Amino acid sequence: MRIVSLLPSSTEIVCKLGFCKNLVGVSHECDYPVSVKDLPILTKPRFSPINSSQEIDNSVQDLLKKGLSVYEVNTDLLKKLAPDLIITQAQCEACAVSLNDVKKAVSDWVGNKPDIVSLEPNYLDEVWSDFERVGEKLNSSDSYLKFKTEIEQRLENLKQKSQHLSKRPTVVCVEWIDPLMIAANWVPELVDIAGGINMLSKPGSHSHIFKWEEIIESNPEFIIMMPCGFDINRTLEEINMEAREDFLEAGGSDFKYIPCLNFSENAIKLIHRLVLDELEGWGNNDLADHENERELLLQRQKALLLGAKK
Repeated sequence: MRIVSLLPSSTEIVCKLGFCKNLVGVSHECDYPVSVKDLPILTKPRFSPINSSQEIDNSVQDLLKKGLSVYEVNTDLLKKLAPDLIITQAQCEACAVSLNDVKKAVSDWVGNKPDIVSLEPNYLDEVWSDFERVGEKLNSSDSYLKFKTEIEQRLENLKQKSQHLSKRPTVVCVEWIDPLMIAANWVPELVDIAGGINMLSKPGSHSHIFKWEEIIESNPEFIIMMPCGFDINRTLEEINMEAREDFLEAGGSDFKYIPCLNFSENAIKLIHRLVLDELEGWGNNDLADHENERELLLQRQKALLLGAKK
């Protein structure tokens, strides 16, 4: 079977069920497992993904008002790949290629057309149901049942751990930064399972726009930043941009931003070196000698900084 997956979650589902080698094409956002990065990319956004979250939202809203799709499907490449199954979504037209986009892309195909599975979960149970639907299309019910048992056990273990919390913390999950959107659908259920009290959204509902003043008034103990489509580094950059604007508007003059320490390969190497340096000598009983060596090294570095010759 030849499979095309047009959203990251369905790509992971296909691979979890053991059909990663059957994938012949993916979306521009599919990046896991790493092997899928080498597959043909069938989609691209009609906006610049490097823009700020506010600029992206403005572009998306403008496209939707004009009745245009937010994403493009490479119909020629899709036809050339000749998939037996295409997996897409009908949850959000702004988030990924939609069911209507896919239907239009294959509307003029002659002969056998591919099966289309569209995912649209609102509750956590519906997430597992969508997983099962994909498993049925792949004739892989056994793999699905194995995964379901595994994930149910993991969730049960998490529930058991959270029951021992002396206090359940209040939590707000941010799905988009500007405009500020609070995550809903199945996210409140995940917060509850993890031992938190979700605020400002209800299970099964769609995400809504809020003001920061409303978050401040709700006074959550934790704010989880989880912007749709952003990785950790991009999220930190976006927070930097938003924080800088607020800081300057409030009368500030000198705003500094320290990038995430895992942003580059060199940064990872630095962290690796620091960890090795800190762990060196831990297996010895004579820790005093190790401390003396460390002190001598620090003194030598200070001397070099003051102009001493090597």
